[in-house]
Amino acid sequence: MAVSSCARVLPCSFDCRPDPHFTGNPRPEIPSFSSGKARSLPIHGGSLRSSAGLSSLILKFPPNFVRQLSNKARRNCSNIGVAQVVAASWSNNPSSAVPASTTAVNPTAAPLDDIDIVHGSPVVADGDCSDSTNSNVQFKGSAALKASFLRSNGSLAVHAGERLGRGIVTDALTTPIVNTSAYFFQNMDQLIDFKEGHHDSFEYGRYGNPTTVVAEEKLSALEGAESTQLMASGMYASIVMMFALVPAGGHIITTTDCYRKTRIFIETILPKMGITVTVIHPADMESLKSTLEKHDVTLFFAECPTNPYLRCIDIQFVSKLCHSHGALVCVDGTFATPMNQKTLALGADIVLHSATKFIGGHNDVLAGYVSGSEKIISEVRKMHHIFGGVLNPNAAYLLIRGMKTLHLRVQQQNLTALRMAEILEAHPKVAHVHYPGLTSHPEHHIAKQQMTGFGGVVSFEVDGDFLNAKKFIDNLKIPYNAPSFGGCESIVDQPAVMSYWDLKEPGRAKVGIKETLIRFSFGVEDFEDLKDDILNALAAI
Repeated sequence: MAVSSCARVLPCSFDCRPDPHFTGNPRPEIPSFSSGKARSLPIHGGSLRSSAGLSSLILKFPPNFVRQLSNKARRNCSNIGVAQVVAASWSNNPSSAVPASTTAVNPTAAPLDDIDIVHGSPVVADGDCSDSTNSNVQFKGSAALKASFLRSNGSLAVHAGERLGRGIVTDALTTPIVNTSAYFFQNMDQLIDFKEGHHDSFEYGRYGNPTTVVAEEKLSALEGAESTQLMASGMYASIVMMFALVPAGGHIITTTDCYRKTRIFIETILPKMGITVTVIHPADMESLKSTLEKHDVTLFFAECPTNPYLRCIDIQFVSKLCHSHGALVCVDGTFATPMNQKTLALGADIVLHSATKFIGGHNDVLAGYVSGSEKIISEVRKMHHIFGGVLNPNAAYLLIRGMKTLHLRVQQQNLTALRMAEILEAHPKVAHVHYPGLTSHPEHHIAKQQMTGFGGVVSFEVDGDFLNAKKFIDNLKIPYNAPSFGGCESIVDQPAVMSYWDLKEPGRAKVGIKETLIRFSFGVEDFEDLKDDILNALAAI
């Protein structure tokens, strides 16, 4: 990938120093989970995006390259350019010069022959703002420097997209917010180079932002994805994904239990576009097989776990079956989070999230994203650039901040939810509990295979009638009676009222929403406080 001072910048320090020593066996590179797709999707435009940054090793460049890089950093970056520091170091230590053919790197990080001087029009992954007439440093093989020392979800959530370099030249510990609506060009030649693919730029705020790219790279690392596209909301991400990947005349399979607005869009809007739909029960694999055989299916779309009954599909089985019939698979993993479920590794082509929920985690930001192979996400990105539902960079910063505690929050929420689900299941005033971590859950065996934790949301039915459920919620003291889930604060709602009140009771029964159903999203409050609050509220009904 080419080095840039525009979209992504090679991180350097003030003193030449080797990489820190990390003990233990290096982690192998995250494999691409975008195995051969049944449908070939062409890549249209846009610069490639890498989910891994560069390490902190120091490269010694030829004098001419350093001067060029330094000039570009001064022109294009508002903060002090790292290339200026390199240039100053060069001028203060001319004896350290080495010919281009023997460019030096830390020998423990990459062999010398992994760094080439290339000419012409480089493929920009870590983006080079130079024009096509200049030489650039091109990285390949082990010099791409995967973050082998970030071995866990927790470390990736904190450091991915930031610790090993980001596209904003600054020595600030945290990622700055780049508030801009457009990006300028130095002259007409540079603009023409950009139009011809020889120069990298976001060009316009709708097409990208350095702060947002950091959040996207962090998400790609957590999902094990080649590429991620952040958007204004999870619902918007769903709509753009379907418009991008399902043509007129295509056929979609989805499940009965899902977010209501998604179901409304699929069942009422897509048919107007000439797209037909089959809705199946999440556990009905025979209906899935027959639909795949009967129709030319373009896309299978489902949540896992589902909303609000937390049903689980066998992602690996469904993916293999759909791929054998030429259909793509998209799974909404919002309830699971990438901490609990690696959807792409299980075989799905796309994983989609409402990042408003667990990813942001603080009930203060709206966002959504899709992750997958570069080939597929480039198609979604192209449609997104047309629709224009861009994520504000301030919101992207909130996601970056939220993800730094994602593993800690999810661990706490997993534990609280499982313990409370077990207590609720044994309570005489609770008729039924829906939680994949319970052995009584119909897909518990599937959840155990594909999840490392079962999530922070528990749905349950109180004994009695609609008024009993209403009274239970009114007697709670800690959780907020509100829509959404996944934040630090506990949230409770009665879906029959919060999401389906306009349907009246017969309509709600038709779509499977029971009058006594409660959806409880556990926050990060103390477990004993939450338990006492819930038991007291149950005692009041």
